[in-house]
Parts: sequence; structure tokens; C-alpha cells
Amino acid sequence: MTPSQKPYVIAADIGTTSTKTLVIDRDGHVLASHSIEYPLFTPAADRAEQDPDQIFEAVVQGIGAVVRKQGVTPEQVLCVSFSSAMHSLIAVDEHRKPLTQCITWADNRSAQYADELKRSGLGQQIYARTGTPIHPMSPLLKLKWFGEHESELVRNTYKFIGIKEYVFAKLFGQFVIDHSLASATGLFNLEQLDWDAGALDYAGVTPKQLSTLVPTTHRVQGLSSAYAAAMGLSTDTPFIVGASDGVLANLGVGAFEPGVVAVTIGTSGAVRSVVNKPQTDPEGKLFCYALTENFWVVGGPINNGGIVFRWVRDQIATAEAEEARRLGIDPYDHLTALASEVEAGSEGLLFLPLLSGERAPYWNANARGVYFGLSLSHQKKHMIRAALEGVMFSIQAVAASLEQMMGPAKVIRASGGFARSDFWRQMMTDMLGTAVTVPDSIESSGIGAALLGLLAMGEIDDLSHAHQWIGVGKAHEVNENDYRVYQQLTSIYTSVYHQLKDQFDAITAFQGQHLRSPQS
Repeated sequence: MTPSQKPYVIAADIGTTSTKTLVIDRDGHVLASHSIEYPLFTPAADRAEQDPDQIFEAVVQGIGAVVRKQGVTPEQVLCVSFSSAMHSLIAVDEHRKPLTQCITWADNRSAQYADELKRSGLGQQIYARTGTPIHPMSPLLKLKWFGEHESELVRNTYKFIGIKEYVFAKLFGQFVIDHSLASATGLFNLEQLDWDAGALDYAGVTPKQLSTLVPTTHRVQGLSSAYAAAMGLSTDTPFIVGASDGVLANLGVGAFEPGVVAVTIGTSGAVRSVVNKPQTDPEGKLFCYALTENFWVVGGPINNGGIVFRWVRDQIATAEAEEARRLGIDPYDHLTALASEVEAGSEGLLFLPLLSGERAPYWNANARGVYFGLSLSHQKKHMIRAALEGVMFSIQAVAASLEQMMGPAKVIRASGGFARSDFWRQMMTDMLGTAVTVPDSIESSGIGAALLGLLAMGEIDDLSHAHQWIGVGKAHEVNENDYRVYQQLTSIYTSVYHQLKDQFDAITAFQGQHLRSPQS
């Protein structure tokens, strides 16, 4: 078959909790999907790590599984295109052997250096050039921590790379990083499309210790016969390096025009809009990440999305979750039904869902979760609803910052695991006061990766082809009464956060002295 006759693109989306692989046809239909989960290790309160080889195996096995599931033959695959979570860091030696675990975005060990950098004024200069807010998530700060605490490790390190770079290095023996993931490291100059000398100097690394920069449409070929067999592909199948999951999610929901804002909530969450050239926030609250030379995504991430609901299920509503399992009901559906029995505002109970610190708009690694307003009249169902509303208050805070910079949103496009829930989508609509629509498929990052794959292979001329792929499903309209309730509570929520800011620092210091998190 010639490339134009090959009907399928394989999308591999490397996430924080799982890798999802998709078979997508040329009309944008997801024909088959497969997901493989892996654990997050938290050996201390400020650590969040993963085994890079577990993730690599999930990629290889996931591609093989989805190819077999759809009955795809090697000659039918146009390419494999990648999406990946951002901000990971792995030290490897010259034989591509990991010297560390994969340090994830949720790792806070470098919080001290983030605070110092922000206070020095140098942080704002680096942010203005790189578009990555100063926060422990950033490889910039992780590298600073390693330089100060693991100097021997640094001396023995051949390259500092991210998880997708590790996958490509294992498959092809090459260290390459796309402009999109590079723009999320805090080390990449947005205007020059090159490593930023000042940021590298601060981090204590040289360009030789980092991967080669390539466009998101960069192609790599030459699989070994063993890996090709495991994945059900031919050895010459093109692999497209792809981009970060965030920018691809905007593409995958069709949110790439003025006034169209994407909100994604999976384990974490983000609010994003598109501009045609790099643009940073004077207050340093928002990121600016690349997709292509004229497609840049501005927005903010939250740490605590679906992970909050999982915490509620496992720690607060354990009996209810177990009851649901006995009845053959999805525990999340059961808990959502309980939450829906409570009116908007949870009868004056607020939850700050800052269980793992917070990124936008506060960029405070020391923030912690708080129930506020708890009284004898509140029941467990109030606590469940308040936790879900807390996630939406976090989203609303980011959306407000984005509106200051970009103007008001005309429509919200929702994606991620939460978008499966009609209840959460309506809650978001009422919290933001803007209509929310849901694309026919919520696999936004994978669909974005497939579109980018077609562009890289020369099968489409530009990314406007997304209009032909993205069908919009159900739309939610604002419930004015609930909107007014949330408006009233937003100011209280914000005030509670700011009044507790110093106490967050104090309790985090106490936790650092006395608490260690069990491995999960």
C-alpha cells in the first residue's frame, strides 16, 4: 500500500496513571482502544515517582493489544503518533539505563528552590522567556534539586530526559524531544526555539546533557524486529514524536479558535486557549506551550482533578463504594448519584481540593486540602458534592485568570474522564457561567495525536482538518440559579485560600518533619 491507501493511525497517549492506545481511521473515528495502568510511588510526602520501564512496557504492550483488538495488519498502519504527559525527568547513562525513577509533575521535592527563584526576580525573567511557570513540577527546578542534593548522580548522568524521550531512546536509540514537551521544561526559549542559556545555567546543565530538539512532526523509523513483532507493526512503520497531552487535547476537541476554551479533567486538569504566537502572562500564572510554529496553547493546570474523587471514594465513602461494588454498580456512579441529592453549594460546605499542592493560579506546592463550613447538619453526601465542587472552583480560578488575558470564553469544550459524567459537565457549566459542549469522543489527546500524525505524513495540509473530525455532542446550558450560588461562594472560597496561605506553609513544614507517605 502507498501511504495514502493506509487506513489507520495508531495513537499512543502516555498519561500519569496509564497509557492509552487507540486505532483511529482517516475520518477521525476511534475504532479500538486499550489502556494499561501503572502505579505512582510516593515514598515520601514530597515525592511522586514511577518506574520508566513499566511505562515503556505499557506502550509496547498497549500498541500490540490495540492492533490485535482491531485486527490491523502491519501494512495498514500509516504511522504511530504520540501524546505524553509533561514535566517528567529521568537521569540515564550512556547505555540508556535509568539512574533514577521517572520523576513526575506531581513531585514537590524542589519546592524550596521554586520559592527562592520566585522571590529572586530571576524566576520571572526565566518564565517570560520559557513560558513555564516557576513551580516544582518543572524539570528546571528538579534539575536544580539534583544538582544540590545528588551531585555524584549528576556527574554520572549522560542525559536528562522525559518519559517519551525514554520510550524513543529504547525503541530507536535516539534522544529527541519535541518543541511541545521542551516548552514545558522551563528550559526552552519560546522565541528562539532552542534551549535557553539562562535557564540552563540556573539548572546547572548543558545542551549536551539534554535531547536534540525536533518539531512535533518529526518522524523516526527503524524498529527492531523484536519490538515490531511485539507491536504488530512492520520495522519501517513511521513513529511521529508528537507533542504534549495538553496542547493535543485542544486540537482534539477543536478548541483552536478565539473564544473557544478547552477544559480537560483527568487525574489532574487544565484550562487552555490557543494563540498564534508565544504569549506569557505578566503575573506568571499561566503557561505557554507549543504545538506548531503558529499554534501555541496558553492556560493553567490544576493538580487535583479526578484524583480528588478517587480520594473521596477510598477514604471518605468506602462503605458506599463497597456497597456499589456488591450491587454491580460503578462506585463513581453511585457516589455521583449521592452528590446529586444535594443542592448546588452543598448547603454552605466548601472543600479546597488541594490534596497534592496546587499549580495554577496559585502555584503553591504547600497548599493542602480543607473542608470549610462543616456543621452537624452536613452528611456524607454533602462532603462528596463539596469535593466535586471544589475541583470546579479550582477550574473556575484558572478560567478567570485566562479570561483576564484572553477575554471571555464563548464556549467551553470538555474532555477527559470527567466528561463522561453529565452531572460534572452541568456543574462546570453552572460554575463558569458558559455553555459547555462535549465532542463525540472524549479521547482528545489521542485524536489530536492522530491529526498531527496525518500532518507529519503529508496527508493533510494543516490542522484545520480537525473541523472534519470533531463532532460536537450534547450541549449544557447555564442554570442561572446555580450560577448565582456559585458566584456567591467563589469569593468565600478565594478568601479562605488566601487567609490560610501562611498556615499551609506551617502545616507542610510539620508534615515534612513527621509524615511519610506509604507507597501506592
